[in-house]
Amino acid sequence: MTERARRPTLADVAARAGVSVALVSIVIRDAPGASAASRQRVLQAADELGYRPDTRARLLRSSRSRLLGVVFGVHHAFHGDLVTGLYTAADRAGYELALSAVTPQRDEGRAVASLMQDRCEALVLLGPHASTARLAELADRLPVVVVARAARHRALDVVRTADGMGLHQAVDHLVALGHRRITHVDGGRAPGAAERRRGYRDAMRRHGLDAEIRLLPGGLTEQDGAAAARALLDLEPRPTAVTVFNDRCALGVLDVLQRAGLAVPGDISVVGYDDSRLARLSHVKLTTIAQDTEQITTLAVTRAVDRLDGTPVTEREMVVAPRLVVRATTAPCTADRRGAGS
Repeated sequence: MTERARRPTLADVAARAGVSVALVSIVIRDAPGASAASRQRVLQAADELGYRPDTRARLLRSSRSRLLGVVFGVHHAFHGDLVTGLYTAADRAGYELALSAVTPQRDEGRAVASLMQDRCEALVLLGPHASTARLAELADRLPVVVVARAARHRALDVVRTADGMGLHQAVDHLVALGHRRITHVDGGRAPGAAERRRGYRDAMRRHGLDAEIRLLPGGLTEQDGAAAARALLDLEPRPTAVTVFNDRCALGVLDVLQRAGLAVPGDISVVGYDDSRLARLSHVKLTTIAQDTEQITTLAVTRAVDRLDGTPVTEREMVVAPRLVVRATTAPCTADRRGAGS
């Protein structure tokens, strides 16, 4: 390595400032023991040399990594939005993230195991599929924050959206537009699906639409949405509106409906869930239920750091309110004017 490329050391700073290496170490660590004049001289020398402390080495010596491990699913568009927010929140707290993805070829257990090997101090799990008992076992080893899923256990911290409330908002919006035949495309066993399914049923009953309650099997992906939409086309009478488990699944619904010659929202209105980047695409403009990613990620990082710092915590579960975002895929119902089969 050439002299020009060599990274400046404490000894280089000490030589430039004309002080001892020990004094430079005191100043760099912001520890007491250096006069104001000496501190200024050392900091000026460090700046001139371009010296930067080796924080990773210091953390290794202190047995701290300041790493928060994050497990996320590559098939969740919303998880990408959450990861972006987690980076911002972690940076504010002085922590770094280590990411580990769940893919069709890499299960959740392997994703978690790789983070444990990286010396992560806490885990933030986005919509984990593991049982609550398994998550509690992990929490015996290090702090675990579960995001976007309910998990009731005294060892686990949870940050999630009020998913049932989100479906209430979706159904209320559609009913206000005159819709009665409102179908829900379900998320199966995906995290949050049961709460959204229950919210849909409760909202329909509240509006006196018990007889119109109808669930179609769906899932996480566009393919799941496409299969649900093909089943929807065979229903008689056909629904005038549909709420969908998530935005990605809703894209599959939209594609099949439009290929079948149905106008969205003229013939059928569609509401997604998450307000992911997919919903905001200019050619989609999906009406959806937004989850507050900034608040969710801030709460998740704050709770992980609180656990690491030993800060007293009074509540295990933090529930964030969602909000309806109206775009171009919902409109007033025209079925009464155009016939029940339209």
